[in-house]
Amino acid sequence: MDRRVVVTGTGVISSVGNSTADFWDSLKNGRSGIGPVTRFECGEDYRTRIAGEVKNFDIERYMSQKEAKRLDEFCHFAVAAADEAMGQAGLRDGLGGLDPDKVGVLVGSGIGGILTLETQANVLLTRGPTKNSPLMIPMLITDMASGCISMRYGAKGPNFSISSACATACHAIGESFWIVKRGDADVMITGGSESTITPLAMAGFCSMKAMSQRNEDPLHASRPFDAGRDGFVMAEGAGLLVLEEYEHARRRGADVLAEIIGYGATADAYHITSPSPGGEGAAKAMAAAARVAGVIPEKVGYVNAHGTSTPLNDKFETAALKTFFGEHARKVAISSTKSMTGHALGAAGGIETIACILALRDGVIPPTTNYEHPDPECDLDYTANTAVERAEEYAFNINLGFGGHNAVLAIKKV
Repeated sequence: MDRRVVVTGTGVISSVGNSTADFWDSLKNGRSGIGPVTRFECGEDYRTRIAGEVKNFDIERYMSQKEAKRLDEFCHFAVAAADEAMGQAGLRDGLGGLDPDKVGVLVGSGIGGILTLETQANVLLTRGPTKNSPLMIPMLITDMASGCISMRYGAKGPNFSISSACATACHAIGESFWIVKRGDADVMITGGSESTITPLAMAGFCSMKAMSQRNEDPLHASRPFDAGRDGFVMAEGAGLLVLEEYEHARRRGADVLAEIIGYGATADAYHITSPSPGGEGAAKAMAAAARVAGVIPEKVGYVNAHGTSTPLNDKFETAALKTFFGEHARKVAISSTKSMTGHALGAAGGIETIACILALRDGVIPPTTNYEHPDPECDLDYTANTAVERAEEYAFNINLGFGGHNAVLAIKKV
C-alpha cells in the first residue's frame, strides 16, 4: 500500500466557469455565478427562484447532437469535465498506449437524470406507457456518466458509480484513491456531476425550506457561516479529476498537480437531513483522513468547508472543526466556495477538491463571500470576502450529505 496517488488532470463545469482556469479566476476574484432561474418558468409558487446555473455550455463541442440526445444533461457535464481533465493529463486523444484494463472510471451523481425522469413521467401521464422512450432508463441512472466516459476513452478497469447525496463526489474520489493505492488501477477518472435545476427538484427542496429565499438579491444569497444565512442555493455542474499512481505518471512524463494522501468516511447515524449536533461524524471523518495521510492537525493549513449556508450545517461543521483541530482551528484558513458557485450537490466534492488543489498550487486561499454578520457560533477564520495569499502544504476538502454521510479528502502540494 505504499503506492502514491497523484492528480494529473482536472476539469470543471460550473456556474462560475466552464474550465478549470475560468473557475479558478472567478473564485480568486470573488465572482458569483448565482442568479434567477432561467431553465424553466420559475414562478412565485416557488419559494426559491434563484440558482447557480451553468452558462454558455455547448455540448456539441464534445459530441454530436444525436449522441447528446441519448444522454441526460448530468452526463453532458461529466463528459465535458472529463474531456478537460484527460486533456490536461495528456490523454484526450485516447489512452495513448496505457493498459486499458488498468484505467477505471468512478463518477458519481447525487440525483442523476432527474430531468429525464420528469419528462418521461409527463409522457406517461399524458400519452400512456407505450410512448415512453426506450432510452429513459439508461438516461436517468446515475452510473451512466461512468459508463459513457469509459466508452469514450476505452477504459476497461474498475467502473461504477457512487451516490451519497452531497458527499457523492468526495466519496468517489476517495474510493478511487484506494483503487489506485491498492493496485486495482493505475489511472482513475473520478469526481461528480449534477444537473438538478428542474421544476421537480426545485419544488422538492423548496418544500423542505432548505434553500435561501433571497430571490431579489441572488448575488448575496449564499452566505456560509454568516449570521444572516437562510439556506443553500442549488447549483449544477461537474468536477472531475484524473488520479494516477505516481511512478506511472512520472514514467509517461505527466505533470503532477497535487497528491491525494488521505480519505475518511463516516456516518452520523442521526437524522435523514440534519447533521449530528456537535459535528461528531464530520470530526471523525477528518481524523480518519489525517490518520491515512499521516498528517497531524497542525500541518493542515487550508480547509474547503462543506459550508452550505444553512443554519445547522455551518454551526455543526464549525463545531466539528474545533473538535478535530483543537486550538489550531483558529489558525487554519477556512472557506466555503459555495458562496460563489452555489451548492452543486453530488458534484460539489469534485469541484471543491479542485479548488483545494489550485489553492495549494498558487498559494491563494479563495474567500467565503457575503460574510458580513459574524455568528457567535461560527467564530473561525472563514477568509471573509477577499482571497488571501497564503502558502500551505496540506488541505482538507469536507463534504457532508443527507443521510448523515461524511467524507473528507487530505491533499498535499507537490
